[in-house]
Amino acid sequence: MEIRIQSLHFDATDKLIAYAEKKVGKLDRFIDSEAAQVIFKIIKPQSAMNKEVSITVGGLHAQKLCNTFEEAIDQCVDALKGQIEKKKNKTDRG
Repeated sequence: MEIRIQSLHFDATDKLIAYAEKKVGKLDRFIDSEAAQVIFKIIKPQSAMNKEVSITVGGLHAQKLCNTFEEAIDQCVDALKGQIEKKKNKTDRG
């Protein structure tokens, strides 16, 4: 799976990019998709809960706002896993 990463209003570190690629890459086991897009954004630099992550993969989308980008990535990946399971259950019944 090709993972495209964008960071808005700041420069993402190599460590953060590697973390995102590792976590989002695990979704490849659950869904057949050629590409995923990850967008990092800082909302208000002076406040807490200002790190926003948006992940789109296989027509599914998750967006979370947290204290750290890593926490937001984890929550997005968990949300996407839930969406994938829901989608698979829906197609299995129909």
